[in-house]
Amino acid sequence: MAKKRRNIAFSLSFLDIMACGFGAVTLLFLILRHNATEIELPDPRLASEVDLLQEDIRQAEEEKIELLNSLEQLQLQLVTAQGASERVITDLQEQEKSIQADPKDDIAKLRRQVEQLEKETAQMEEVEFGDKVREFLGDGNRQYLTGLKLGGERVMILVDGSASMLADTVVNAVRRRNMDDSLKKQSPKWVWTLRTVEWLLAQLPPSSRFQVYIFNTGTEPAVIGTEGEWLDAADSLALEKAVEGLRNYSPGNGTSLINAIAAVNDFENKPDNLFLLTDGLPTQGASAPKKYMVSGRQRRDFFAAAVNSLPRGIPVNTILFPMEGDPEAAAMFWQLALNTQGAFIAPSRDWP
Repeated sequence: MAKKRRNIAFSLSFLDIMACGFGAVTLLFLILRHNATEIELPDPRLASEVDLLQEDIRQAEEEKIELLNSLEQLQLQLVTAQGASERVITDLQEQEKSIQADPKDDIAKLRRQVEQLEKETAQMEEVEFGDKVREFLGDGNRQYLTGLKLGGERVMILVDGSASMLADTVVNAVRRRNMDDSLKKQSPKWVWTLRTVEWLLAQLPPSSRFQVYIFNTGTEPAVIGTEGEWLDAADSLALEKAVEGLRNYSPGNGTSLINAIAAVNDFENKPDNLFLLTDGLPTQGASAPKKYMVSGRQRRDFFAAAVNSLPRGIPVNTILFPMEGDPEAAAMFWQLALNTQGAFIAPSRDWP
């Protein structure tokens, strides 16, 4: 008797079709992208940096307006002087026509007046230095408030050019350190330092000689190629080159005061008056420290080593600019001023 054939619902062909379908679904699942959409949130640090740049732009605009006003006043004075000179020349010509008795004496007198007026007009157009060859426009002569002794035959000015001279706080100094060089040079604290140097140069006697050095971890003269040389304070070009060298310098790196003193010791004729413009104790000695962080005790040791290397008999006048996180700097620089018979000031922001 023949066996009954069983009816199987899932045949081999049906299973093959199901397997192909599942494989296609799996392939589509692998091809399609299933990751979630990323939402980028604004970085608060970038926003604060934008605010800082906007504040710098606002300050620059205010300074630009002040400079334009000063320029307008100088131009008005120049026009007034030129008008007075023209009037004297006209009077001279009339006197030459009308003089009958002793014309030479009167003409000579009028010519001297003309020469004097022309000289005053030329002085308004030139950049002047020292007592006779440079003028510093500010809120008057404030030397009597500081006690600084600005005389001397050889005057040395040491300017701290480290990264801390970019701002009053560590956070802002680090932020500005990473900016472009053109923005570093426009930092309010560095501009304040440059104005102080200009004021010092404007007070130098024309008979003295001077030198300006910039230091951080190394040392270099503001006027390139003048290492170990004394410049003439009566030379307007030398003074202008020193100021221009400071303006072209971009602060950076740490502070080595002992290397700056070593540059002073390299001079054959030592200075008889030393000005130090800085904002705190040094962060390294003659070489870089092994560790990135420097303790307060190490900074005191670096300062003591630098002071011990100073030539004897030179008064040290320190102008200390503000910087957070260095409370001992004022006391130690003040003690240095006492020991060397120099001066110490921590200026306000409107000085000089």
